Amino acid sequence: MSIFLNIYRKILNFMLSLSVKSNPIPSDPIGELDLDKQKCFLYLLPYTSQTDLLILHKNCLQLGLPDPLLNNKINGDQLPRFVFLDRGRRFFKSQQLTENTRTLFSKYFELHRSHPELDVQLVPVSVLWGRSPGREKKLPHLRFLGRLQKLWAMIWFGRDNFVRFSKAVSLRDMAHLQGSDDEVALKLTRVAKIHFAKQRTSATGPRLPDRQAMFRQILQSSAVQEAIADEAKNKKIDHTKATKNAEDILHEIAADVSHESLRLADRFLGWLWNKLYRGIDVKNGDRVRKLAIEGHEIVYIPCHRSHIDYLLLSYVLYHQGLVPPHIAAGINLNFWPVGGRFRSWGAFFIRRTFSGNRLYSTVFRQYLSELFHRGYAVEFFIEGGRSRTGRLLAPKTGMLSMTLQALMEGQTRPISLVPVYVGYEHVLEVDTYAKELRGAAKEKENAGLVLRVIKKLRNMGKGYVNFGEPITLNTYLNQHYPHWKELHGEESKSWLNAAVDQIAEQVMRNINKAAAINAMNLIGTVLLSSRQRALSREQLLAQLSCYQQLLNNVSYSRDVIVPQESPEAMLEHVLGLDKVGIILEKDNFGEIIRLERSSAVLMTYYRNNIQHLFVLPSLIASIVIHHEAIQQSLLLQAVEKIYPFLKAELFMDFDQQEIKPFVAKIVAELQRQALINQHENMLSINKRNIRSLQLLAAGVREVVQRYYITLDFLQADPQIARGSLEKESQSVAQRLSVLHGINAPEFFDKAVFSTFIASLRENGYFSENGGADSDKIAELARVLRPLLSSEVYLTISSSVESAVEKEKS
Repeated sequence: MSIFLNIYRKILNFMLSLSVKSNPIPSDPIGELDLDKQKCFLYLLPYTSQTDLLILHKNCLQLGLPDPLLNNKINGDQLPRFVFLDRGRRFFKSQQLTENTRTLFSKYFELHRSHPELDVQLVPVSVLWGRSPGREKKLPHLRFLGRLQKLWAMIWFGRDNFVRFSKAVSLRDMAHLQGSDDEVALKLTRVAKIHFAKQRTSATGPRLPDRQAMFRQILQSSAVQEAIADEAKNKKIDHTKATKNAEDILHEIAADVSHESLRLADRFLGWLWNKLYRGIDVKNGDRVRKLAIEGHEIVYIPCHRSHIDYLLLSYVLYHQGLVPPHIAAGINLNFWPVGGRFRSWGAFFIRRTFSGNRLYSTVFRQYLSELFHRGYAVEFFIEGGRSRTGRLLAPKTGMLSMTLQALMEGQTRPISLVPVYVGYEHVLEVDTYAKELRGAAKEKENAGLVLRVIKKLRNMGKGYVNFGEPITLNTYLNQHYPHWKELHGEESKSWLNAAVDQIAEQVMRNINKAAAINAMNLIGTVLLSSRQRALSREQLLAQLSCYQQLLNNVSYSRDVIVPQESPEAMLEHVLGLDKVGIILEKDNFGEIIRLERSSAVLMTYYRNNIQHLFVLPSLIASIVIHHEAIQQSLLLQAVEKIYPFLKAELFMDFDQQEIKPFVAKIVAELQRQALINQHENMLSINKRNIRSLQLLAAGVREVVQRYYITLDFLQADPQIARGSLEKESQSVAQRLSVLHGINAPEFFDKAVFSTFIASLRENGYFSENGGADSDKIAELARVLRPLLSSEVYLTISSSVESAVEKEKS
């Protein structure tokens, strides 16, 4: 290296250290991209730039990757560890592959042919300066000549710099392609240029729209024009007034994205997460980046825990090198001073209901279709509102239906739904949720509420964003509805509604498959399993270890995040969090970990985030405990009877035929942990570890009690009306919660009874005349009855009997 270049790099490095803060994408390229540090690296950058090279150098050192400024030493030869694809732009014309680059590739190819064991990893890397896509009908920013352009980028985009690593390409595979070295190098160049172009588009997105031009296009569409004519006729107003109404609706709905506002939001949110949380754990971002590179229209569908879900997901996507989406937000969030800010960050506002308002529904559907057509990523919350109980809510399918309709109307790019699990060790609004579940009115969103939330800023543990398994709609419909493209008008309605329901169900399952288990929800699950909400330190740690082993050895899904910290470390972490209601006390026999009574309801929220992961092990443990000894075949029959209702309530992923092998794995794991004994086909309690088995069994206790309440009503009155059955079941559950100290807010939630009754109907527990099938109801009740304590059974029986007699009188 020349002395001049060495001095130049030192000066440049000093300037970069003052003005540039760089972020690698992904944050762990070795793990996420499966890079092998034992092999040689060759970094491929798109344009000749010493600035980009030095930024890559700094990131590689921080990430533990080989230094690009050092040479590869291969059998006595020393070759550069980086290569520039071309010289960059000079007067709007891109210079082609340089002679030095051709020569370097030829040397690497020659080495691979002469050394069969050699396999150099070619790692494409692009350095992104700023992420502005520009606006329609405006000239792109002029690109100044080399150094002046980089100087401007360092000043203006120094804090908005990203280093994007891509999956490695094997030079061994490239060296064995047919053709001369020059031909192979040119082929590699073409592929790399396309890759870098797609990567840039995935990071910036399409140009932002000329808002008024987009409005005119929407208003002139045939569907909206018909709705305007209908509005004028029904309301007896002139066409101009009806058109103005449609335009007002568009102004109420539409986002007004500003890239500069997004950059400011990034700074603000970076500060906010540092104040609130000890980090954001992000998993499977590579799935979404792959879809973006392949040109998919991406629709993010996260679960909804908190108002900050909107902000968190956009922040995470921005730092994953992806475009923040347009977000469907409730109209209740369009209040001063945050409504306009949310709109500039990509929020478009939707009314809670617009049934019967044809003009609004048509304009909204056309706006959504226009977003898809222009290639903007979209985000909506399929649950409709935030979950107050910590469980997934039943899906609201309106937005999903509109998404499928956009696909049917000629959307050319494939549409992929990306389910997203969002979780927190401490949710900002959890105190408010508890009050609302006790009957308090929901407070309307306003500026005062925002200020109170900001005043709460404190250390609240970690946040989690896990991207679940995507669902590509074109592929799904081709598999399940092969003739969907041929059906139109009335013909499409029959399959469309069924398809929407099935896809919504799969989205919910995929969200749950991506659950993030953390110290808070795991310790909360253990403490709530104890009737006194207290355990000795030793028993708590033993139960945490039991759950960790169960999750690792009997995996619910490969996407579930299981904490790898020791039980001791998890406990110390939770005890260090602010205001979680978990207290450490000491007596003459040691330490006791106790959950305050006032915090028990709040803790059920976190337990419910992961309840679906433990409900089957809990059910198996409960059956073994209450029978003391049972044949494994009979245990399996009992689980198979109950599972369809657990699946519907908790959006579990296993099909009925997958239950048998999964139950066998759980049984084997409980036996390995010495919680149960197995002799031939008989399962029995291992009395040495009965306490751990009891705590595990408690996870299904309240679910079984709820089911039995409804079944007891159906046995007493098979013809009871569905509305009365839901109402009376809820009343008995409320009584049971008071008499037996049940703190779970969803225990007497009308929605869970509605789901159970619907599942009974779907699984044939009602006859054709609408009444309950007494034999099948009695059979299911016989399976559940042994799992109830005598006290709970007597309370249910007496309450149901009183309710039925009162109804008859």
